[in-house]
Amino acid sequence: MPRPAPAKRADFRSLCSLPTRWMDNDQYGHMNNVVHYSLFDTAVSNWQMAQGVFDVKGETTKLMVVESGCRYFDEAGYPDLIHVGLRLGHLGNSSWRYDLALFRNDTDTAFAEGFFAQVQVDAKTGRPTPVSQAIRAEFEHLR
Repeated sequence: MPRPAPAKRADFRSLCSLPTRWMDNDQYGHMNNVVHYSLFDTAVSNWQMAQGVFDVKGETTKLMVVESGCRYFDEAGYPDLIHVGLRLGHLGNSSWRYDLALFRNDTDTAFAEGFFAQVQVDAKTGRPTPVSQAIRAEFEHLR
């Protein structure tokens, strides 16, 4: 099966820088795969908080992760500085998908790419709720 080429930094509308930690390395000296998902989650959460996209206390709505994935192209590890690229992959009625890429230090090519799908639900009922026009406007900045 042909493998797609890794993304470039310029493919992403938002970039967030996150340092690696000594504990991120596995016994082989590179970043453990669970850390890739943690970086995705942190970048998405940071962007959402900065844009006012979610109710941090979860009193009215909650954002639930319903699917995620990662494709690996190269290694990274401590003490690399990771830059997480973020863009909107899809926006539906009550759900959306972020496309993400991880870039090591000054490298322009992603060493890993992933996606992170969420659905907005009512905090009391747990049922999906439509994304407001204000939040849709914030998502448009990521297209």
